Amino acid sequence: MMTDSEMMQVNEQVSNGENITGAEALLRCLIEEGVDTIFGYPGGAIMPVYDKLLDYQDKIKHILTRHEQGAAHAAQAYAMVTGKPGVCFATSGPGATNLVTGIANAYLDSVPVVFITAQVVSTLIGSDAFQETDILGISMPVVKWNAQVKKPQELPETIAKAFYIATTGRPGPVLIDITKDAQIEKLNFKYRKCNYLRSYNPHIPLHRREIESAAIMINHAEKPLILAGHGILISGAEKELLQFAEKTGIPVAMTLLGLSAFPSGHRLCAGFLGMHGNYAANTLTNEADLIIAIGMRFDDRVTGNLKKYAKNARIIHIEIDEAEINKNVIVDIEINNDAKEVLTELIPLVEKKSYEYWIREFRIRDKVEYDKVIKPETRPEAGKIKMGEVIRMVSDLTKGDAIIVTDVGQNQMAVARYYEFTAPGSLVTSGGMGTMGFGLPAAVGAKIGRSDKQVVAFIGDGGFQMTIQELGTILHYKVPVKLIILNNSFLGMVRQWQDMFFEKRYASTEMVNPDFVTIASGYSIPARSVSERKDLADSLTEMLKAEGPYLLEIKIDKEANVLPMVEPGASVSEVTLTYKS
Repeated sequence: MMTDSEMMQVNEQVSNGENITGAEALLRCLIEEGVDTIFGYPGGAIMPVYDKLLDYQDKIKHILTRHEQGAAHAAQAYAMVTGKPGVCFATSGPGATNLVTGIANAYLDSVPVVFITAQVVSTLIGSDAFQETDILGISMPVVKWNAQVKKPQELPETIAKAFYIATTGRPGPVLIDITKDAQIEKLNFKYRKCNYLRSYNPHIPLHRREIESAAIMINHAEKPLILAGHGILISGAEKELLQFAEKTGIPVAMTLLGLSAFPSGHRLCAGFLGMHGNYAANTLTNEADLIIAIGMRFDDRVTGNLKKYAKNARIIHIEIDEAEINKNVIVDIEINNDAKEVLTELIPLVEKKSYEYWIREFRIRDKVEYDKVIKPETRPEAGKIKMGEVIRMVSDLTKGDAIIVTDVGQNQMAVARYYEFTAPGSLVTSGGMGTMGFGLPAAVGAKIGRSDKQVVAFIGDGGFQMTIQELGTILHYKVPVKLIILNNSFLGMVRQWQDMFFEKRYASTEMVNPDFVTIASGYSIPARSVSERKDLADSLTEMLKAEGPYLLEIKIDKEANVLPMVEPGASVSEVTLTYKS
């Protein structure tokens, strides 16, 4: 980080204008935007930038991941836990294309990441030169904005626009492609942050008339339900949501990315929505007479069969992206504004209420779910170790205050169900894309972003091997992250579907796994493998107390399914609570 005197010196140089290369100008731009960490991987076309990076090591930390996809996921996780835009570097050709999964992941989950790729010299563009790829065309569907820089003079304005677009309105990834000659040639450098773009209006004036109408509707509801999404966390509206819920007495259910927006143990917490969500939250959606959807997009995993979704309810949709309103579900009141601003305006207008009868309906169904699903999963009396008991034990040991990272599949759904989040923004997971391999590099990015927090990653044996090379990043930077491999020797979620819908025909889902403990030792990471319940508590305590990184493999029930489940094509009321294969 720069001292005050260094910052003053840089500002002085900027105001006077300096004759510097485009590569150095890029780094100066990033410093002006407050960037202190970059995740990336060098290559031929971006070499001028990396060469200059050596001169700025005291101002910008570069994390060399072992694959560009790892850099993209790490940058996204860094952004999710810090609230600052992530930054990711890659070279041209395969370096740039290796970012695409990570770019799409950030796009679908509305996370601000500035991706910077290098390109062949401008005179070779279109000639199929070595490692030339049209990354602008490839990335266009999965970025909020992208641009190519062919002249160094274009760099400052383009970078300023990139940060402004990435972080305002509904945030998301942007990509800047910089030709090699633009990195080498010089410009008279001056930098001005962007705070306005013609035809781009990220801050929409409050729709007060709609907010007033919403308040009237809320005050007259008998069975209202709040659906809280990722937009609550993005807008920093956790306190306003809590205040709103406590004043109105309305229960709060959360989407996957909305988890941690509302305290798990709160009396108004209705739990997790979606395909593997809580029984009460799902089924009572179809009994509510009013749904207040805040910062969520009515994803198919949340709604189930749209033709049968929330037919008894009027719907208020508070959403910053106008394109999401009336896209999947037709609503009664549209409030196209920022969640925090709307809730701040709404709180004084709503009446203080208590819906004891309605809340009791949630508690009754919670008890049914506890007896049929949660107790057997978190407190098994015999048999193999269950995912749920591992996750609930970690939740208890960390008091729900750790940053939890997941991969995708059964491990992800089990974490969403059984970890009791108490701190806002403490879940890092891949929502819209459902990217296997996300967990390991994301854990690295989360820990680098929040070194003050315990970071625990739950990863399946399949997903772990997709980005296993990022153990090298942990070794290189001694990242003290805690990794739990929930090993069932299957691609667990795919196997579950094969079990339930394909007559138990396990096609290409059973895994022959390596010795994870031996692999970890090769990266100088302490590790342990556990298969007996009697060793579980001790091993988890040992892992959490370790000063550095630690890998714990837990061998779990091979053919256990994550339940409840809203099966494909079913209504959210048609929940499978128990299943015998």
